[in-house]
Amino acid sequence: MNILKEFVTNDKCSYLDNQQQTTLYKVIDNCSAAYCQELIERGYRRFGKMYFRPDCATCDECKSIKIDVKNFEFSKSQKRVIKKASKIKSYIQRPSMSKTHLELFEKYHLYMKDKKGWEHNPTTVQGYYGSFVDAHNDFGYEILYYIDDILIGIDLIDVLEDGISSIYFYYDPDYMEYSLGKLSLYNQIMYAKNSNKKWIYLGYYVEGCPSLSYKSHYKPYLTLDGKPELDEEFRWV
Repeated sequence: MNILKEFVTNDKCSYLDNQQQTTLYKVIDNCSAAYCQELIERGYRRFGKMYFRPDCATCDECKSIKIDVKNFEFSKSQKRVIKKASKIKSYIQRPSMSKTHLELFEKYHLYMKDKKGWEHNPTTVQGYYGSFVDAHNDFGYEILYYIDDILIGIDLIDVLEDGISSIYFYYDPDYMEYSLGKLSLYNQIMYAKNSNKKWIYLGYYVEGCPSLSYKSHYKPYLTLDGKPELDEEFRWV
């Protein structure tokens, strides 16, 4: 393992209007699963070789959140989503990249631009590879969702010793009837239960951000207390 670079950026907040955001980055080559878990447990997320977390001095609205898998029970409505998707097939493999991946990624983000006003930059081979394929090492995977041999969704995850870190999911908006975003999370939970994993690390929950506030619906959950450094103990409450 080799930490290539560490740096901090200050930008417009991604989650709250009229706020600035300070983000701490670590660029790590050949990161081990054990070190990845230490970072995830302390509030980092991973895109490729890039590990990052909010580090704002005066704001603590971004809460790292994880689902308690053992004590999670599917509701009737959640079971209906799973049942409705019975003809959807899924396959887990190491992260890859194809023309179909890139086209689906672009289609999804153009849709979210129109629906939610997301900023959009055209998908590039280098950008996709750097974020979702590079540096998956021995813990990164993608779950491919198919219906009638058509790729309709891709879920990027890290499978760690004690849980699953959810990285990113995107889907074909033509198949919204299957609630694919919810389905991907339900499948992560079922996979974790079957693998005796304790947690689903969901990234950040921000109460005032509609695109992230949904995460608090998946109970029971814990949130990380503060911003512990790697040489400090962490506490989830």
